[in-house]
Amino acid sequence: MKQKLFTPNFILLISGQLTSLFGNFILKLALSMYVLDVTGSAAVFAGILSLATIPTILLSPFGGILADRSNRRNIMVALDTLSGVFVLCAVLLLTGQNDLSVISVLLVLLSILGAFETPTVQACIPTMLTGDNILKGNAVVNQIASLSYLTAPMLGGILYTAFGLRPVMLASVGCFFTTALFECFIRLSYERPPHEKGILSIIRQDFMESMHYMFREQSFVSKLLLLTAVSRFFVMGLLMVGLPFLVRAVLLLNARYYGAAESVLAVATIIGSILAGLLSSKLKTRCIPALLVLLGAFILPAGIAFLFPVSPLLMYGITLLSFGGMQIIISIFSIYAVSLIQQRTPNHLIGKVMAYTSAITLCVQPIGQMVYGFLFDRFCGAAALVLLPTGVIVCVIGFLSAAYFKDQ
Repeated sequence: MKQKLFTPNFILLISGQLTSLFGNFILKLALSMYVLDVTGSAAVFAGILSLATIPTILLSPFGGILADRSNRRNIMVALDTLSGVFVLCAVLLLTGQNDLSVISVLLVLLSILGAFETPTVQACIPTMLTGDNILKGNAVVNQIASLSYLTAPMLGGILYTAFGLRPVMLASVGCFFTTALFECFIRLSYERPPHEKGILSIIRQDFMESMHYMFREQSFVSKLLLLTAVSRFFVMGLLMVGLPFLVRAVLLLNARYYGAAESVLAVATIIGSILAGLLSSKLKTRCIPALLVLLGAFILPAGIAFLFPVSPLLMYGITLLSFGGMQIIISIFSIYAVSLIQQRTPNHLIGKVMAYTSAITLCVQPIGQMVYGFLFDRFCGAAALVLLPTGVIVCVIGFLSAAYFKDQ
């Protein structure tokens, strides 16, 4: 009998993800707007946010170990409850003089909790679903995240403008507590692992076991993880740095055009997630190189457009189509890659492997942004010299990987 996708457990999980992500997005937006109002510098909040990601990167492997050795339902309930408590405490501690300090500490604490929550949530999906439904499930979770990203900033901005910082923070507290309530009703099988001598021996044993699995027993996983990281390096550099630079500095268009471009990317992410779910039965490992080649091919039109003296609005339209297509492909690729890793990883290792996936992605993205920031500054008047080589490199990587994924 074919398993249903929307089982009671999965419905509770995605309901919790919807409220949790919505709470996170409106909170981050309100905090960023508040810091900007107080300091007049968006760079201050960007710096605080960047530093706050360090605990997530460093602690993610430990989050994976916890996800594999504890009851995942209980971990999620505890983490979302703590998130609500921390934000509530921050609301009570804000005085006007210490606001930046309280906000900085809050972001660091939420980053620490995120290091444990992300691998736990990702490890839950393959325990709730099987076969093609794992890919469909990841696609649904990605759609939920995209919808939250699309709607939360707008609503958060309205709430912040109308009521100020504290009411928005309290709204996020309600979101976190609601998420914890949903998660209380999730039912997951759990077997307590055998008792170990000490925490250090547990960490060492789990680390060695997961590394041996990824690089010796199932090298496919490590190679796919590396390929995912490489693709994110190029894509995030272009999307996070290249797009705003091209729209504002090269085409000299106002902020409304950039806002429209961000909305197009959010919609493209949703389309990519829907396509990933619809194509779940047709996507095979041999499709991975083709997706990479297609990803590189979508970059090329934007580069070609900047070779010719056409109007800024036409360049803007071509760039949106190019980057939107790129966002659709990277969404399909990422969902499929994560689903393959989940399918091929045993349950007692899935949390750790997902933690490595999250940590590596977090490390690669800022590196890509810095590299492309330098490249676009260096070739400010010749954007094609950045876009065209990038598209060609990604296509070449796709072609070179075809031999490996052909028989997997």
